[in-house]
Amino acid sequence: MRPKRKQKLLVMLGLVSLAAIAVGLTLYALRANINLFFSPVQIAQGDAPFERQIRAGGMVKEGSVARDPESLDVAFTVTDYVDDLEVYYSGILPDLFREGQGVVVIGELQRDGRLYADKVLARHDENYMPPEVAQALEDAGYSPADYQAKAAEVGKRLREEGDDPTLNQ
Repeated sequence: MRPKRKQKLLVMLGLVSLAAIAVGLTLYALRANINLFFSPVQIAQGDAPFERQIRAGGMVKEGSVARDPESLDVAFTVTDYVDDLEVYYSGILPDLFREGQGVVVIGELQRDGRLYADKVLARHDENYMPPEVAQALEDAGYSPADYQAKAAEVGKRLREEGDDPTLNQ
């Protein structure tokens, strides 16, 4: 091989190596920003990674919301009516958050099976259910339409009792 051709070959190999390293580092950096969605049944089966940020969703179990009167800490249970997931959140909940409604929480799943949420996302109207939650309910063998009707029933009962947070809007 001639020296000129050998030099071009080494330069090309160097450029390809640098490009491969750059792509590898970029993919490694993006890996930390991926939030995968898991339903409570998937989490109970051990499909969700521990101590990594994930999205989990389902319906807020009726009677499970417990607020700390001294702080903004809230504990509640998210269910897909097969398994339950305990969620702990410190902060102001969305105005539309209430029992019997669909939510998506973003946070880290701990080894004790509890999810410590950084964000809580609630539905934006009476008929909306997050697509991930609807899919998780369908995968569990339930119809999301059934739970929209149940959510409307819970909302009606809360309005009658005066506990509905949407009345203050």
